[in-house]
Amino acid sequence: MSGGDEPDNLREGTRLTRAGRRPEWTGRVVNTPVWRGSTHLYANDAQRKKAGPKDEDGQFFYGRRGAPTQWSLAEALTEIEPGAAGTVLYPSGVAAIAGCLLAVLSPGDRLLMSDNAYDPSRSMATGLLARMGVETRFFDPLDLASYAKLVAEFRPQAVWLENPGSLTMEVCDVPELARIARKHEAVSLIDNTWASPLGFPALERGCDIAMMSLSKHVGGHSDLMMGSASAGEYFYRKLRRTAQQLGQVVSPDDAALAARGLRTMQVRLEASTKSAARIAAWLADQPQVAEVLCPLLPGDPGHALYARDFVGGCGLFSFVLASADMKASGRVVDALRLFGIGYSWGGYESLALPIAPHAYRTVMASPTRPHGDGGEDRPAIRLSIGLEDSEDLIDDLTQALVRMEGS
Repeated sequence: MSGGDEPDNLREGTRLTRAGRRPEWTGRVVNTPVWRGSTHLYANDAQRKKAGPKDEDGQFFYGRRGAPTQWSLAEALTEIEPGAAGTVLYPSGVAAIAGCLLAVLSPGDRLLMSDNAYDPSRSMATGLLARMGVETRFFDPLDLASYAKLVAEFRPQAVWLENPGSLTMEVCDVPELARIARKHEAVSLIDNTWASPLGFPALERGCDIAMMSLSKHVGGHSDLMMGSASAGEYFYRKLRRTAQQLGQVVSPDDAALAARGLRTMQVRLEASTKSAARIAAWLADQPQVAEVLCPLLPGDPGHALYARDFVGGCGLFSFVLASADMKASGRVVDALRLFGIGYSWGGYESLALPIAPHAYRTVMASPTRPHGDGGEDRPAIRLSIGLEDSEDLIDDLTQALVRMEGS
């Protein structure tokens, strides 16, 4: 990079290309080199003694604490998360979920978790956290009055949010949910993988800790596993201390891949969001489709909150078939030619996945978000729209939907 001070008001696209690229880390090349090594050497014992107690990024100590490849990625992620003082990297998104919850909860504590959260988050609460003596209750994120009452009575130490909901795509009022949590001295954490800080600046919206699966949009090419958590100074220190005590570390090779993906994340998100909105609107007009679950659409129940709180989206949404045959979703997905079948999303390739009614309904089957005609069970499909031409994807869906009833 050229010399001189950079302006403070750089826009997101510019910041994404420059964040984390310190000259002392990159040298005379564009990208931070891949620093592989478990052992860091010192010129003398005095230097060794000086390095240990500091325990901060940018300070060589031991490979588990990272090196310039990991530090530059963490710094870049911090720069794109308004309000963050630091970012911790984890070897997967689920590891990041665990790291966040373990950083703020102790045996005997209480956790509230949004009832439409990602299934591994729910499993973390009912499994690992339950075994260590943390009590979890699930709540309807759309019912603010009941939530406020529950927070006052249950007195949780932490509240776990997801926006929009996993599979169900409800948009909740995060600023209000976080405000109520803070009023009762509870930490608010959010899985912000869907929109990323580019589309939903979670810390600015009131959350204390913002977590992402970097395997999705940041990586962008379906070739790495990684997670992150960003926070202000106080909670960043808690996250970092817990991660170190658990021995969490990411490989420099994966960090380099994630950093490369980060540079193009904005243009990929914009392209996939535009295509997803077009495809979702088209699906809403198809006779084989009962309901499209996509906050990008003006008619969606969550669109008003989406328009208020989000500045971007992504290509992930779901739709419910107008069929009572639970095998119909499998037939449609099998007939697709341009969509892969897989559990991830956020890559450059489009994916499709059948989802069962119990998976796309919230547990309480909230009347504020009915699914399908009259709320009866129907098969559904989750789509992750990639970078293919949207016309080709619509053509593919057209021929696949004909197979819904086995014709």
